[in-house]
Amino acid sequence: MRLERITGKKVEEYLTKSKSIMIPVGSIENHGKHMPLGTDTLIPNKIVELLEEKSDIMVAPTIPYGATNTIYGCTGTVTIGTDGLAMILTRVINSLYRYGFRRFLVLNGHGGNIKAIENVGIEVFKRGAMLADLNWWLMAGELNPDWKGGHGGAEETSGVMGVDPGLIDYDYINEPMNLIDDIAPNMKTTGWGSVEYKGATVVIPREYKNFSANGWYGTDAPHLASKEWGDKMLKRMADYLADFIEDFEKTELPEPEAPCGWQVW
Repeated sequence: MRLERITGKKVEEYLTKSKSIMIPVGSIENHGKHMPLGTDTLIPNKIVELLEEKSDIMVAPTIPYGATNTIYGCTGTVTIGTDGLAMILTRVINSLYRYGFRRFLVLNGHGGNIKAIENVGIEVFKRGAMLADLNWWLMAGELNPDWKGGHGGAEETSGVMGVDPGLIDYDYINEPMNLIDDIAPNMKTTGWGSVEYKGATVVIPREYKNFSANGWYGTDAPHLASKEWGDKMLKRMADYLADFIEDFEKTELPEPEAPCGWQVW
């Protein structure tokens, strides 16, 4: 049930039966030469479509922009930062809270969004409500270890194939990860912002474009992806979420704190 497609009267009727609402959150960012910029938005949206076949939960419009500061600079990437996402998510939840929603399920498609979502969740709890941060790509890798993947790797590439195989640029799907040792010859780039120096890892925050030649990162090379994998994975996520929603609605809500303990809403 989509919030934007029903009347306020229907929302009132829904709230007599359930206080839960799902809010998909994504991002617009580089995922390698083979992937669409909207990967982190497209996949949660597809999971929601599949979920609607199994659950009557209310679904709010997707927030398509996220906190992508480290990837900012890769052409097409848009970031609103952790503070910007926290502000938007807070305003959205505050509006929904006013009408009676108390259980907020954030279906998240981007790792950089986690900090903002969790910070908002703490404030939600103080208000006598709860927020569940559902990071689909991490959860999928837990539900099936064979699906675990990195940024723009086979897991996410398969997810996009499950949305629409035509969104993949197959001319670049076989390119290697190709990390660049951009800091110094004796400081090998080993991960997202990290380098290895004399046996220990040091994080040197910098934009992704400085140390990634191809835009994807992980051990799951994109060429290993398949539509079959994507279809199974997204369906499994929808099945899991349907079960989670049912039990989450049975949870006891916390007692709200005194107003002096709240941040600005």
